[in-house]
Amino acid sequence: MHDTVIRGGTIVDGSGDASYTGDLTIDEGRISAVGGKAGPGRREIDADGLLVTPGWVDVHTHYDGQATWDPILAPSSWHGVTTTLFGNCGVGFAPVRQEHRRELIDLMEAIEEIPGTALEEGVTYDWESFPEFLDALERQPRTIDVGAQLGHLPLRVYVMGERAINLEPATAEDIAQMKTLTAEALAAGAFGFTTSRTNSHKTLSGGFVPSRYSEVDEMMGIGSALTQFDHGAFGINTEFEDEAGELAWLTDLALQTGRPTWFLITQNISDPDRWKRLIASIHAARASGAPVSGQVACRPVGVLLGIGATLTPFSAREAFQELRGLSSEDRLARMRDPAVRERILNSPDSDDAMDRLSPSRVRAITRWDRMYTFGPDADYEPADERCVVTIAANSNRTAEEVAYDYLVEGLDRFLYCPVSNYVDGNLETTREMFLDPGTLSGLSDGGAHVGSVVDASMPTYLLTHWARDRTRGPKLPLELVVKAQTSETADFFGLSDRGRLAPGQRADINLIDHDGLRIHAPHLVHDLPAGGKRLVQGVDGYVATLVAGETTFENGEHTGALPGRLVRAGRT
Repeated sequence: MHDTVIRGGTIVDGSGDASYTGDLTIDEGRISAVGGKAGPGRREIDADGLLVTPGWVDVHTHYDGQATWDPILAPSSWHGVTTTLFGNCGVGFAPVRQEHRRELIDLMEAIEEIPGTALEEGVTYDWESFPEFLDALERQPRTIDVGAQLGHLPLRVYVMGERAINLEPATAEDIAQMKTLTAEALAAGAFGFTTSRTNSHKTLSGGFVPSRYSEVDEMMGIGSALTQFDHGAFGINTEFEDEAGELAWLTDLALQTGRPTWFLITQNISDPDRWKRLIASIHAARASGAPVSGQVACRPVGVLLGIGATLTPFSAREAFQELRGLSSEDRLARMRDPAVRERILNSPDSDDAMDRLSPSRVRAITRWDRMYTFGPDADYEPADERCVVTIAANSNRTAEEVAYDYLVEGLDRFLYCPVSNYVDGNLETTREMFLDPGTLSGLSDGGAHVGSVVDASMPTYLLTHWARDRTRGPKLPLELVVKAQTSETADFFGLSDRGRLAPGQRADINLIDHDGLRIHAPHLVHDLPAGGKRLVQGVDGYVATLVAGETTFENGEHTGALPGRLVRAGRT
């Protein structure tokens, strides 16, 4: 008598092999048998007509703060994610001294666009060291499993204080202490170390973040802590200003440590062929024995512009500044006034407002040829006829007027601006990057950019757009997109007990009505601490999600079960 039997489903086991029909059994929270006809179970689930897959392993989120107060971790948990890693892009909340707690909140607000008021109320800071942070996470009940990486920004501020904030170089003593603390974090169960050297990450005042100009000696010194462990990865988000130089030291680091080293890859407008060079460098590094990878997204890295969102195309305009402090509803009412419309459309940009924005955000609010209407279909591969420039040409209006008039129709109206991965107006380049054997699926940014991005639905997007719906180019095989977000991501970070439907594996499982799978349009809610707002995106088609054999969601509704836990690297 098994604890649970899932009967007659289409099993897509996460290995990449062809799907097949059969039963799956669960005993004591783990999979005990897959395929064939199983004996009876205390609980039986009819999966006829459903996909049976491993739970998604999302390795690029920013739930560092939310995980300390929220047991659900939506919207990722709504979309079948059963394991998530945060601590990406160098940000985080540990280690921390009491006098720098607010600085870390400000950095998270500036970089990952999570309201500071929500973080200030929600993050209790009952820790100082990174091991203590993990202990705090372990005490929190939760629906899904979480793991953490050590961020460079809190580490640097902890060791260097104001010198880090002032972008001063690290001394040999600083580097030695950061290495020691990194080893301490890895020993406690951190899944690796991440850092940021990108112009897209700015402070609230418009300056660069503490790690922006960290020198190679500092990177190599901290990274060398990985040599002491058989787990942990080194991740970086960088501008590649010195492309050859950075690729050289990243390859050296991977060779010296033997640990996975990864960096983010997107196709950007200013250098649309850089992704090809970066992927070529990955293959060259691997040929030399260095475990180097690129992390890529499955759709454009874009921004939603709307009156209730963080940004509109008019946010930097001088006439718009008087509306910034209003509620979304009051701002909408004011913008519907013809006189206000006239002033905003004819207003110049404020230099101060523009300076506070990262380069990617500047592009998002100024590239009219990259703004698309984003209706209820949530189309992330929009055709040219949805571009405001094209609509303007066919309606005797300017692009600015089209954008303005579309947005004031309601708070559920958004313009979609693909900042990267959409240079050619389609997703063919994204498809190539995703398929390359040197890349890893990621960049959902779950929990981050909550007022302008809601890419936590990326796991579902792989099954809908790529494996079922795409018409503007080739689709991707279902088995491949399941593997890309289960066994591949799990194996990369050493999560050896999940990511496959196989005996002995943790029973993290999705039951999916593939034909009925549908991503909802994003909408704004005010459910963060202190009434903070965020964009969320629901989904239909997940019939059930199981974590360690317990059903956490049924048809989109939380069952109340909280089987999730903190996962410590090296101890799975």
